[in-house]
Amino acid sequence: MSLFERFRHIAALREEFSRVGDNPFNIVIEEALSATEAVVNGRRTILAGTNNYLGLTFDPRCIAAGCEALEHQGTGTTGSRMANGTYAGHLALERELAQFFGCPSAIVFSTGYLANLGILSTLPGAGTPVLLDADSHASIYDGCRLGNGEVIRFRHNDPADLDRRLGRLGERAAGALIVVEGIYSMLGDQAPLTEIVEVKKRHGAYLVVDEAHSLGVLGTGGRGLAEQVGVADEVDFIVGTFSKSLGAVGGFCVSKWPQLEDVRYAMRPYIFTASSSPAVIESTRMALRILEQEGSALRERLWDNAHRLYRGLLELGFSLGPETSPVVAVTLGRSKETALAVWHQLLARGVYVNLVMPPATPGTNCLLRCSLSAAHSRDQVDRIIDAFSSLREQVAAC
Repeated sequence: MSLFERFRHIAALREEFSRVGDNPFNIVIEEALSATEAVVNGRRTILAGTNNYLGLTFDPRCIAAGCEALEHQGTGTTGSRMANGTYAGHLALERELAQFFGCPSAIVFSTGYLANLGILSTLPGAGTPVLLDADSHASIYDGCRLGNGEVIRFRHNDPADLDRRLGRLGERAAGALIVVEGIYSMLGDQAPLTEIVEVKKRHGAYLVVDEAHSLGVLGTGGRGLAEQVGVADEVDFIVGTFSKSLGAVGGFCVSKWPQLEDVRYAMRPYIFTASSSPAVIESTRMALRILEQEGSALRERLWDNAHRLYRGLLELGFSLGPETSPVVAVTLGRSKETALAVWHQLLARGVYVNLVMPPATPGTNCLLRCSLSAAHSRDQVDRIIDAFSSLREQVAAC
């Protein structure tokens, strides 16, 4: 059997994409014009699928901070954090993140994916039960696969199912690790975190919350869902990313447990990965300061846009996620061919969204996933709605 035999279905899918037009999973941004617009296929296009929630990718203060670091500290560290890759900026960002979340310690990673890989492959010991929401991100699943814990899935956003599964563990439930997300990236729904915390406390388990899509988006201070629902003190570990609201790339973990510093020295994805470049670190530090100082106004604009898009698409009869969110997902049918055609027509109308197909989707249907930004204007949101409106019949045919 050929080494590549098991990739034949991917080759067939790529061939199908090439017959229709652009590959939706390899779209090329020819020129980024702003936080909300770019040139794609020579056409000015509204970016409605970038997770740039606070619109900080073109903030002049973040750009200036990155440029200054680039000029004075060079293009990269050329080493891991435990070799020569820890610069003063890395430590400063960790202090600032810890202070932002009111925690004694924080660890910065090169990507958000690596943050989950590092924490979830290292924290659980051999046989430790790890209970994760069935709709968890791939990085959560992969982190668990790298570790030695016993992975147990519970039904999405179902605290009762989590409670039953912990109950079956008996005494092993004390010390188990529960993993959920603040906002789930595909449909934009939120975890029932208050109920999950009650289950966690009843069984004596630990709780990890991935706030990747909720940092900057939820909470009076932008700290995510745990802050919004008032259970931050009951969350043991918060994992997040810099590539959404903070407009850069990287990841972090903060914890109320000072022993997180001990875990740092056991995480292979941290130990053996080159650290983030100084320019990325300094732009992230500036974005975090902007979030602290101006986050309330940015969140207000973001949620205005989210409500506008969700309401507009709902009134047009589209099937959407269960609640309003900066992630607005239009549910299509199972036909990948029709979904691909609709995605191409949206792009032709100057609107870029994410096309998501099974198995990346929670169920068996395809999605057109939009993500809004505080930087989108009302006119841009209306143009997104108009583009979808012109495709109602095609979407219905899915």
